[in-house]
Amino acid sequence: MSAVRASLLTRHSVLPGFGLALGYTLLYLSLIVLIPLSATFFKSATLGWDAFWAVVAAPRVLASLRLTFGASLAAATLNAFFGLLVAWVLARYDFFGKKLIDAFVDLPFALPTAVAGIALTALYAPNGLIGGLLAPHGIKVAFTPLGIVIALTFIGLPFVARTVQPVLKDLEAEFEEAAACLGAGRWQTFRRVILPAVAPALLTGFALALARAIGEYGSVVFIAGIMPMISEIAPLLIITKLEQYDYAGATAIAVVMLLISFALLFAINALQWWASRRHQELSA
Repeated sequence: MSAVRASLLTRHSVLPGFGLALGYTLLYLSLIVLIPLSATFFKSATLGWDAFWAVVAAPRVLASLRLTFGASLAAATLNAFFGLLVAWVLARYDFFGKKLIDAFVDLPFALPTAVAGIALTALYAPNGLIGGLLAPHGIKVAFTPLGIVIALTFIGLPFVARTVQPVLKDLEAEFEEAAACLGAGRWQTFRRVILPAVAPALLTGFALALARAIGEYGSVVFIAGIMPMISEIAPLLIITKLEQYDYAGATAIAVVMLLISFALLFAINALQWWASRRHQELSA
């Protein structure tokens, strides 16, 4: 009898409308996420295994996948470092023009990606403002993998900065002062006090920046150029196959990107869970 009463109390303690809200959530996710992804897998399955492997193992496809994921990882790593630095400055210091710089951080969110790509190309082209200064030294940015990394870094910075900034604001300065009183240096304080506290948020921002970079097209297509085996990203190759009405080939490349992205994000989430659990154990 007591077990039934406890079960009833547990059931009625849930907020009203839970069943209806859960149903709408599953319906929304199915229509927006699950069904389109399933259609991608079903369309690529029409190729058969041999044809599917022939598409995804082609040298041009492999080169585009290596470039896409390599540049995305490089850009997300840069954003993890500089995003933490930007968030630290905005969260811990007061200075003239702070609100203006804070607004600039969100600019990649509001700026159309095609506009960002054209602006970056104009700046880093050999006759551009920055590219013209680098060209005499033999450094070419536009239409190279380096230009792709710069474009992906531009669009991914806000994800890290905006994820870490609230955590730094909530982090009490007394912990740092206590560490200093105990004789810890600046690097020890950062490594043992600050970094464990912001590590879960930093990994979240890294994952968001990585996911955005992998699927980015608009800001990259102009500065990358259309040079197969050199600066052709996988999303551009998918668009090319769609324009050629090769829908099965396009979805085959998309499926490979999806599986690799899922594996990377799963590993990052597992690392984030471990970092959060480790921080709780140290705090206890």
